[in-house]
Amino acid sequence: MPKLRFITPKTILDLLLAAVLCAALAPKANAVADAGPCAKSPETQQLDFWLGDWAISTPGAGPSASSKVYRALGGCEVVESWDGADGHKGENRFAWSADDQTWHGMFADNQGRVHLFLNGKVAAGSAEFTGPSSGPAGATVLNRITILRKGTGQAEQIWQKSSDNGATWTTQFRLEYTRKKS
Repeated sequence: MPKLRFITPKTILDLLLAAVLCAALAPKANAVADAGPCAKSPETQQLDFWLGDWAISTPGAGPSASSKVYRALGGCEVVESWDGADGHKGENRFAWSADDQTWHGMFADNQGRVHLFLNGKVAAGSAEFTGPSSGPAGATVLNRITILRKGTGQAEQIWQKSSDNGATWTTQFRLEYTRKKS
């Protein structure tokens, strides 16, 4: 007999928030590209340090992946499209919400993983996004992505997880970004 899973009110709320975020970040059919209000918004320009073409490596190793970070939706969204080792590909999408004055994001890859980042803080040269997902045995896990400018033509991304609601964090990986020469 299949195991029954009960949907809690928290799970329903998480699913509703995920649907709203996906709808907000999804490209609209027949949308006309325009400069829009985001093109000159100081908040949406806070991640501009990360825009460009990057070679990605882990500390002490040579490049093993590549990334292109660009603006989309008239400047309202920052998209990272990355190509990793062994055909692993994915996208990170981040957008400033004028409605709630917060950054939000979504990670998706070609291995079926999706993570939502419901809270984000971005300042000059740094960004941090956090959001819940399900861990082993259905337990809630917090994910945190930190993106840091490390100097001219360099950045770093750190992905961490917490199983105790953010009291402690475990680093899953650390990536070094080096801007590709044009």
